[in-house]
Amino acid sequence: MPKKSERAKNESYLRALGAYGFDEHETVLLAALVSEDPLLLVGRSGTGKTFLLNTLSEVLGLEHRHYNASLISFDDLVGFPYPDEAREKVRFLETPATIWGAESVLVDEISRCKPEHQNRLFSLIHERRVQGIELSQLRYRWAAMNPCSTDQDDPEEYLGSEPLDPALADRFAVVVNVGDWPQLSRADRRRVADPSGEGAVADDGGRLVEHVAAWRADFVRQLPQCPGPIVDYACAAATTLSRASVRISPRRVRLLTRTLLAASIVAGRVADEIFKAVLRHSLPHQAWGQDVGEEAVLAAHQQAWLVSHAEPKEQWLHEFHLENGLGAKARLLLECSEKDVGTLAVEELLANESPARAAAFALAATPAAVAGCLPLGAEGVADLSRLASGFLSVDGEITWQERRGVKNTTHPGLGEVTGVLKKLKGARAERAKQFLYGCLVQEIVLEKPRALEVEFNSCVFAFAKAMRK
Repeated sequence: MPKKSERAKNESYLRALGAYGFDEHETVLLAALVSEDPLLLVGRSGTGKTFLLNTLSEVLGLEHRHYNASLISFDDLVGFPYPDEAREKVRFLETPATIWGAESVLVDEISRCKPEHQNRLFSLIHERRVQGIELSQLRYRWAAMNPCSTDQDDPEEYLGSEPLDPALADRFAVVVNVGDWPQLSRADRRRVADPSGEGAVADDGGRLVEHVAAWRADFVRQLPQCPGPIVDYACAAATTLSRASVRISPRRVRLLTRTLLAASIVAGRVADEIFKAVLRHSLPHQAWGQDVGEEAVLAAHQQAWLVSHAEPKEQWLHEFHLENGLGAKARLLLECSEKDVGTLAVEELLANESPARAAAFALAATPAAVAGCLPLGAEGVADLSRLASGFLSVDGEITWQERRGVKNTTHPGLGEVTGVLKKLKGARAERAKQFLYGCLVQEIVLEKPRALEVEFNSCVFAFAKAMRK
């Protein structure tokens, strides 16, 4: 029978360490080892979260610290302060448990941490600092927590497990939802239940250490010039999720890009299922109690995968249509390098946006288009001008009732429009009056006049800058 270290060569990296039930997460977990960005495991008690992280530190030969956040005091973390001999500086009396000199740290039960300690852990997780002092040897920052259950009918609600502050949760690059007993295969259930290996020191013959070192070197080499498709995927995924009301911070997009690069290096390829897994495990929202449905993740992945593999022209068009804000679309149009692509983008925008949003874009863009300041062909200019022409003669007179032969009747949308206009001044008020009154005259539905005016003004501003150049 081969030794364990020999058998490990043919097993998954985590199975070789006796960690079962992590197969579908393995590439993402290994990517977190490569990027050295913060990792959070979320799962029910007894699912192997702590075992996995402590075992990884053991196999990688790291100087490790394991803290229970529900019990820890800050003195446990840094030691007791005392002045130096000259009484000019403060030093800390170290113990084997203090953070100084650690290469990896596990903050267990982080969701049970007192708010004041959670704030102190923030800089540790975010920037490898405590009390403003850099922890130069610290490579890995890991944490584990139970789910934040808000379901009153949950038979195993974790009392005291509170949602993380979103700012803290957003610092974790990878958030893995660990499976429970039902997710284990029959063979893995028997392995987990077998107590014969309990307490044994994990040994994979140095395989994981060797591979993580090689992957890390490749990651550091590629990072200064990260492959374009990876960056494109991250940007498109964030944009698509934002349209589904799932906010992704700019910092989170950078962390997503780093994890995508690391995962592609670990897997040795760029693959659809790998990128989808990374995206799913790069959303920290569950840590503060927000459910991001699988449908939203899948839709974002599909759009992002399409964008990242498209030809440059198609890629630009995808990005243009993914942008939700009219102001962002205006700025993208100004960056377009080819008139035929810009014309197609405008044509599709006018056809697919609501009549009010299409009119706002057309009215804002027409002056710049007619002046030849936009990357549009003659057809694109004509499409914009045709839609804007109905607004150019509006002088503030509302002719709605005359057009129907009705007298002494107020347009149903006039009151809301007037409320918007009262808050505006100067040239912005005049532009808004032209646009909003024009919509009323042409019977274009204004669902949210205030928000629409803001978008209209952002378009005007972007196109005006182009005309001044």
